[in-house]
Amino acid sequence: MGPAAATTASRHFHTCWTAPGRGGLQHSCDTALGESFALLIELNSHTFPWDDPLDEHHPAILEPTDAGTSNGFDYTLREGHLRRLSGSSGCGPTAKARGWQSEEPEATATSVVAVNAPTSPSPENALLITVSGPDHPGITSELMAILHAHGGAVDDVEQVVVRGHLVLSLVIEIGDPDTLRKELLLLAYDRNLQITFETVKATPTERALGAVVTVIAQSISAEALGSIASNIARCGGNIDRIVRLARYPVVAYELVVLGVPIDQLRAALGALAGPLGVDIALQRDGLGLRAQRLVVLDVDSTLIQNEVIDLLAAEANCEPEVAALTERAMAGELDFEQSLRARVKLLTGLHESALAAAAANVRLTPGARTFIRTLKQMGFKVALVSGGFSYFTELLKEELGLDHAYANELEVLNGVLTGRLVGPVVDRERKAALLREIATLEGIDRDQTVAVGDGANDLDMLAEAGLGIAFNAKPMVQHAADTTVNVPYLDAILFVLGIRRAEVEIESDVPSPQHLTLPPES
Repeated sequence: MGPAAATTASRHFHTCWTAPGRGGLQHSCDTALGESFALLIELNSHTFPWDDPLDEHHPAILEPTDAGTSNGFDYTLREGHLRRLSGSSGCGPTAKARGWQSEEPEATATSVVAVNAPTSPSPENALLITVSGPDHPGITSELMAILHAHGGAVDDVEQVVVRGHLVLSLVIEIGDPDTLRKELLLLAYDRNLQITFETVKATPTERALGAVVTVIAQSISAEALGSIASNIARCGGNIDRIVRLARYPVVAYELVVLGVPIDQLRAALGALAGPLGVDIALQRDGLGLRAQRLVVLDVDSTLIQNEVIDLLAAEANCEPEVAALTERAMAGELDFEQSLRARVKLLTGLHESALAAAAANVRLTPGARTFIRTLKQMGFKVALVSGGFSYFTELLKEELGLDHAYANELEVLNGVLTGRLVGPVVDRERKAALLREIATLEGIDRDQTVAVGDGANDLDMLAEAGLGIAFNAKPMVQHAADTTVNVPYLDAILFVLGIRRAEVEIESDVPSPQHLTLPPES
């Protein structure tokens, strides 16, 4: 433990140790010191010859008294450390102190912590108390009981526990902190804690809403976090809080940043994600972040790993032709509807049993079941809006317990695909319109909606939603979306929504299958 408060000049006083009982020492000092103080000393190189000796590392609470003495050592308090002056006399047989650093530089110092007692807080000031050390049940309750007994009024309190290590800070208003401080020092000793005191302004710090930055990756290095923090500081932002959201299946941290507009922050952090190998998601803090209630998902290459048109092409033995049409669409030679209708035409004459055969090869994206199950547990509505085919989205809706599913409908006559579609094509404009329709049907504001997709067909839907997430998407989609997630786990999106891994509902006993459970054949 280092000094909690350092002195700027030497303070000389005369002292003698006595032993009033187990749990603490007292000393008397010259009244010329002229101020109240407390010393917390690690007595790791002292012995005390009374019947019930303290442990080797037992710290002592040293309380100043008004009585002078003439049989003790002379010490100086310099730079927060207690030092014995050369040539001073000892205390005689009452106690034997060894190892104090003499004013001569070659001597060895015992570890000493000096805690200057803060003066009584004025109406403009308050007392900041910070407690740290191994966490145990009852620390906070004992601390509050002591504060209550001394009439302390709690103005603010925050606590965090990291790997079993407690850091608790609270601001109190109290008339006379001296006695309170002594009891808290004793509590700190009993609980193996460190405690510091500081006078601060009584006026509360107003905490404005800022931006929430979520960092996600398979692993996140100190270099990555440091670069993100540096860029935040460079644009005038300040990190108010950091919380780890997950360490499995990915590592995720949430940073709350104050003092910088989100658009400026987005510009400062946007270029870092690729070089650092992380995903960086930005959202405005506030009720909107915690009030999201509808998630609309694309299907192909988002909820599932496959493209269903490719699965059907395999059943119809026309994979090269379908792939060529897809390539033309990607090159901009065909729009989505033209490409889709041309590919469906290649399926003409395929028996409808091939739909079930193709569905047997559908593979859910890792984390899909956990993602959906957690959202439903939290009361979200979940919908599928797909440029694929309704046969597959209806299976997924039933399998996963979803609320809505929309997709293109293949025409089937006499058990055979005709190569045509029934009804309007679900293209990018239709996807955005369906998001609006579902939100209206469920009575959910647009700002409370989340859309997830990967392709150009999803762009309008991502723009329409309160939060658009590009999931392992094409570059143009990543550039246009509010945020991106590029890890191969769909449930990583939960962390973008501010949900911690500990809050994720997981069926740990039975592994979740990644394939669909097909209905029995009729």
